Amino acid sequence: MRNDGEIESALENRTFTTTDNLSLNYVVYSGPAAPIPVVCLPGLTRNARDFAVIAHRLSAQRAVYCLEFRGRGCSEWDADASHYQAPVYVADTLGVLAQENLNRVIVLGTSLGGIVGAGIAQANPAVLAGVILNDIGPVIDPSGLRRIGSYLGHGDQWSTWDEAAAVLKTVNKVVYPDFTDEDWLSYARKTCRQNDDGMIAQDYDPKLSQSFATDSAAKLDLWPVFEALKHIPTLLIRGALSDLLSVETAEEMVERMPQLEISTIANRGHVPTLEEPDAISATEGFIANIDNL
Repeated sequence: MRNDGEIESALENRTFTTTDNLSLNYVVYSGPAAPIPVVCLPGLTRNARDFAVIAHRLSAQRAVYCLEFRGRGCSEWDADASHYQAPVYVADTLGVLAQENLNRVIVLGTSLGGIVGAGIAQANPAVLAGVILNDIGPVIDPSGLRRIGSYLGHGDQWSTWDEAAAVLKTVNKVVYPDFTDEDWLSYARKTCRQNDDGMIAQDYDPKLSQSFATDSAAKLDLWPVFEALKHIPTLLIRGALSDLLSVETAEEMVERMPQLEISTIANRGHVPTLEEPDAISATEGFIANIDNL
């Protein structure tokens, strides 16, 4: 049972069966067939609802596909938590693209979704017309990882949406310092689900935490993954207050990835919602430039 206001204007929820027989959900926003479609990939604990505003807007000109990785949203949870890894998500995403006969796409990836987008560039660069990275890069700041690790997988439940919103505000107010109470309630409805017993919980498998190790993740060398994007038009959207993607890393990305451009979103940490006017403007401008290539 879901009582979180399913994504408005979504034309259809579709499913894809993975090679290990999991059913994954993705949301399709209809749009004209000719322009290059956009494929939205969510962050670590997030789901397709994160992209509702930007996907609805972009669907005026093209089809938009919003995927939910295994263990999130309406996608099936994996009994083997060791499968909650980026290479698996890359394979799953490529499977969805094949099912939809999408041979050329623009990937919009938030955080983990951006890593998956870069992984697709390694595995099958020809499918990528462009990539938008939402606050993610090859060096991950340990302070941001510690913040995420402090709440990941606790399995907390709340009896009301207001209670859920209050707790999420406590954890994430450094990310969205200007959010109103109404904004936090909307945030809760995007990131949580209401179970059959009426209790509200975050909308992901708590076992995700088993494959999330702060120390080892901070030491990962992701440069070879992200440098696969050096010949692909790339937009980096960075929250000015981000504790996961430093200014220094963003600047080095510009040096190493000649087709990368940056848009910094004021008063946002990790991650921008993509509903900010500057984020929308940067996204739409970048996609328009790809259409004109």
